[in-house]
Amino acid sequence: MTVVPGKATPRGRFPHVRVANGFAFVSGTSSRRPDNSITGASVDAMGTVDLDIRVQTRAVLENIRDILGAVGAGLEDLVSVTTYLVSMNDFGGYNEVYGEFFDESGPSRTTVAVHQLPHPQLLIEISAVAAVPQGHSPLEEE
Repeated sequence: MTVVPGKATPRGRFPHVRVANGFAFVSGTSSRRPDNSITGASVDAMGTVDLDIRVQTRAVLENIRDILGAVGAGLEDLVSVTTYLVSMNDFGGYNEVYGEFFDESGPSRTTVAVHQLPHPQLLIEISAVAAVPQGHSPLEEE
C-alpha cells in the first residue's frame, strides 16, 4: 500500500492505492489538490461559489492516472470504476468528460448519487480497480 508523493494526503488512515494479487485498488479519489484546495471550485469576492463538474471530473481522472502510475499501471489498465456524484444533475457533464478518457472498451462503471462527500465543494469522487501489468508494480504486496 502506498501514499503517492505530490498528491493530496488521504483524509484518514488509508493509502491512495493498494496492490494485491495483481490488482491495484485505488481509494476514493477527488479533485482535491495537495494544498487542500479543490480543482473545479472557486469563490468570488462576494463569496459566491462556482463548482464545475467537468473540471472536477477531469482532475479526478488525472489524479487516478497519477496514482496508478506510481504502481506501474495506467488508465488503460482499469477494469472497474465506481463514481459517486453529489447530484445526478451533474451526470451529463461528468459523462462528457469521462468519454474523453474512455470508450466502450474501457472499464466497467457504476455511478451512484450520494448525499455528500468529505468537502462541501466536491461534486465527484471515484474509486477504481486496475489490473497491474505483470512485473510492473514495485509495490506488490503478498
